[in-house]
Amino acid sequence: MTGWAGFGVLTGASLVWLAVLQTVAFAIGHRIGRYNVVDVGWGLGFVGVALLALSIGDGDPLRRWLLAGLVTLWGVRLSWHMYIKCRGHGEDPRYTALLAKYDGPPARIAARRVFGTQGAAQWFVSLPVQVSAVCGPTSGPAVVVLGAGVALWIMGFGFEATGDAQLRRFKADPANAGTIMDSGVWAWSRHPNYFGDACLWWGIWLVAASAWPGVVTVASPMAMTYFLVVATGARLLERSMSDRPGYAEYRRRTSFFLPRPPRRRDPSGG
Repeated sequence: MTGWAGFGVLTGASLVWLAVLQTVAFAIGHRIGRYNVVDVGWGLGFVGVALLALSIGDGDPLRRWLLAGLVTLWGVRLSWHMYIKCRGHGEDPRYTALLAKYDGPPARIAARRVFGTQGAAQWFVSLPVQVSAVCGPTSGPAVVVLGAGVALWIMGFGFEATGDAQLRRFKADPANAGTIMDSGVWAWSRHPNYFGDACLWWGIWLVAASAWPGVVTVASPMAMTYFLVVATGARLLERSMSDRPGYAEYRRRTSFFLPRPPRRRDPSGG
């Protein structure tokens, strides 16, 4: 099948994959008593969709392989990072607050508000990968768009991976207990990992947009950016960090999201 018929098969298979993944993740989370296991499944969900797009899609093979490679590299790294981050720790305060916000059995709330919502988000954000998989080849000036997308992905992946690695090393040093990470890329942005994530998904959209009708999936990177900045990412984390000693000064010196050179330290410490 070709065209939109092929897209229907692909997106249906993607929905089935994401439903199975989130069901398994929920079962594991319910068994171990913490639902932050959903974060480990975030990247893996996209990897599965990208591999389905590679195998089911009949569009340009070069772009299918390219997007499968980019998404798989990102998703596997992120899921492994989240596994290491969550291992041996308790529930994420975000999910504790979410479960306390609604009346009813916590498991039912988690299934719908956490795992169900994440599965729907994964499907929507991955639409550029799905649509691209049934589109024709990139040609002419659109090759520049594809190249720009790959370059933006590389920059975003570098920011995210570097930020995660620097923060992991910082937290592993007992001497840094109770202090704020404000060096490396964290001196340029208070959320360099989220910034990098947004960039690489805009890069994936540009790759998809290099062949019609990939450009119409622009709402997907917009949604991802919204998640990263407002809904479940930077803004939410800022609220939980606001009372940490030294965080007010860190906020004064350091850009919220878009990287820029840090301001000079306040000699008074205020």
